[in-house]
Amino acid sequence: MRIFNKLTREKTFMNDIMLKYLRAMKLQNYNEATVKTYRQYFQQFLKFFENSKLEEIPLDEIRQYVLYLVEEKKYSASSQNNAINAIKFYYYYVINREIDEFYLPRPRRAKTIPKILNEQEVSKILKNINNLRDKCMIFLIYSAGLSPSELTYLRIKDIDSTNMRIFISSARGNKDRYVVLSDKILKLLREYFKMYKPCNWLFESKPGIRYSKRNLQKTFQIAVKESGITKPATLSILKNSFAVHLIEKGVDIRYIQQMLGHKHSKTTMKYLRVSKRDLSAIKSPLDNLDV
Repeated sequence: MRIFNKLTREKTFMNDIMLKYLRAMKLQNYNEATVKTYRQYFQQFLKFFENSKLEEIPLDEIRQYVLYLVEEKKYSASSQNNAINAIKFYYYYVINREIDEFYLPRPRRAKTIPKILNEQEVSKILKNINNLRDKCMIFLIYSAGLSPSELTYLRIKDIDSTNMRIFISSARGNKDRYVVLSDKILKLLREYFKMYKPCNWLFESKPGIRYSKRNLQKTFQIAVKESGITKPATLSILKNSFAVHLIEKGVDIRYIQQMLGHKHSKTTMKYLRVSKRDLSAIKSPLDNLDV
């Protein structure tokens, strides 16, 4: 009985910590995806140190935990970063204790080249989408460079047909931006409105219920299969293709950075490495002079 009571107390204590953690995330206005990710990694941290008071864990032990994730659990750089973010969030926002970067060094990310589809491949895939709602959603991702999350969080009021732009609201409000509204998309959306009559969100599975990313991804994969495209093709790759195709058409990298919501230009510059644009496409200013 005494052991049972001890386990109950420990479980209650852990739940109390998690409750405070989730409340802090809500106060910081984190989006659903981030909350889910941080919660998962922080729960693993809690379990690892379940017999310790978090406030008293030496920083060296926290660093050893991160090394354990890398060496024993074989975490990728991305997973390692997520684990570090989840831990640091607790110490900084819940108990107001900052962890020095020296104790939790960030992994070096591999410089991978973004996967893309060429314009012909994108066209083949898009032609295999027949459902009007699916067509609007997937066309929007390519036409405006949206992520699936940004797409599913669009509201009716975000479509500004007067100025031909779409308002993208970030979860934390510091990366709000506008992206281009395609003429073709506007025509499709007008048809879609008449047929589906959405209530709140732009795309809904039921009145007032946001359409799920999972269903959208399934629809896209069916279209990829029917198009005969065998190379990797996902909604994220479709977004990458948007950026590269704009670069190849000569659009200034700064405008692309703004539309994609990138804080740093170096994030956008990675698309230059896979574009077909090179020195042969650049015309010397001398050639424009009448001399």
